Amino acid sequence: MEPGWSSILPPVLAIALAIVSRQVILSLLAGIWLGWWLAGESGPVAALGTGVEGIVAVLGNAGDARVIGFTLVIGAMIAVIERTGGVRGFVDWLTRRRWVTTERRAEWLAWTTGIVVFIESNLTLLVAGAVSRPVFDRMRISRERLAYLIDSTSAPVCILIPLNAWGAFNLGLLGGTAVEDPLATFVGAIPYNFYSILAVALAALVIARRWNFGPMARAEARTRNGQVLWPHASPMVDPALLGSADADGGDASRASPAFMIVPILVLVAMVPVSLYITGDGNLADGSGSTAVLWAVLVGLVTAWVMALTRQRRSIDELMSVSLKGAGGLLPVAVILLLALALGDVTDALGTGAFLSRVVSDNVPVALLPALVFLVSGFTAFAIGSSWGTFAIMIPVAMPIALTLGIDPALLLGAVLSGAVFGDHASPISDTTVVASMAAATDHIDHVRTQLPYALLAGAVALVLYLGAGTLL
Repeated sequence: MEPGWSSILPPVLAIALAIVSRQVILSLLAGIWLGWWLAGESGPVAALGTGVEGIVAVLGNAGDARVIGFTLVIGAMIAVIERTGGVRGFVDWLTRRRWVTTERRAEWLAWTTGIVVFIESNLTLLVAGAVSRPVFDRMRISRERLAYLIDSTSAPVCILIPLNAWGAFNLGLLGGTAVEDPLATFVGAIPYNFYSILAVALAALVIARRWNFGPMARAEARTRNGQVLWPHASPMVDPALLGSADADGGDASRASPAFMIVPILVLVAMVPVSLYITGDGNLADGSGSTAVLWAVLVGLVTAWVMALTRQRRSIDELMSVSLKGAGGLLPVAVILLLALALGDVTDALGTGAFLSRVVSDNVPVALLPALVFLVSGFTAFAIGSSWGTFAIMIPVAMPIALTLGIDPALLLGAVLSGAVFGDHASPISDTTVVASMAAATDHIDHVRTQLPYALLAGAVALVLYLGAGTLL
């Protein structure tokens, strides 16, 4: 079908229902159903069957299957770390050394962890969440604030670094265009990636100035009164997985920060190693999804080996804990599966092509950077994927830049910045979902509390792109 305004209806329906009903899974299903109804020649009843087949087809894509498998394995790893007392030992260690003795220091811990772990966004979120969540709970800082801080230092930081999975993906896309030097163009785009820089800086300013406004202020007041979540909230992680180090036979005397730190360090170190291996000696050619899956599997094995050798735990116990942990993250895996299926629907409808055409037709050169930023942001918000937006917008923006004699780095920066902005604000984005999961908070509560900050950074970025356009 020829892409038109109707192609944006499925993601709009999914987003609107998710915000209003707070039922993300049902909202995604509704968007998938509407999308296949619009894409096919059959009626709404037949579209139900087509939608089911579309969801099943997601698992036929190796990269998508790895992402979902990664989600389940990280759940197993979290559960093993909790059972062995790794998180409890780490919190006690920080407390004894008096490194994290104030609310502000706890928040700097989350922010700094997000900056340091820049290999892959979901990995950043999970590591920063695992390290910081127990400290935030102990100091009565809201989990919504934790989700915002780690979300603001995951994708925004990852997209500023060329030598990681994000950089490898975008360098590959640039290599498919007429850009002469993809690496130089990517590096040149970093100063123009206004939203990503502003998001990281705003998070630091929020910590330094203790800024809370809108829904975030209400969440902070609730937490200080001893209420971790709102009464209607549904945390993205099974509560049984949290604070369970001593459940079912755990021994607090054996808790040690090593049981958390070592598996996480191994996990982080394995990502570039896996990228090197899968890229046949070239990090830029490596498979990001394969690298992350391999890394978390090695991290899980490390946690198992430490539990078996240092705590003499049984294989039966560790297998039971691991399966329970994977089951605890099953809702997250389902949401990711449906979000990927919705992305396939929008691709079939030509949503991205339609939005790209709207931008490229009859746009004044001075407004081009700002419009590329806005359309990239809306596309990412609608399809819930910054990577999908990169794949859609980079092949469109680079020829426009080269044809009009504009610095490709400027429009590339606008594409990358807009994609991260839309992804940061979208309730159907995988990184937004994983941020909610890593902070163990309600997903819609995370979206609502983060949105004012994202819009503030986005508004400033838009002004900067308008200013850059006047200099062309």
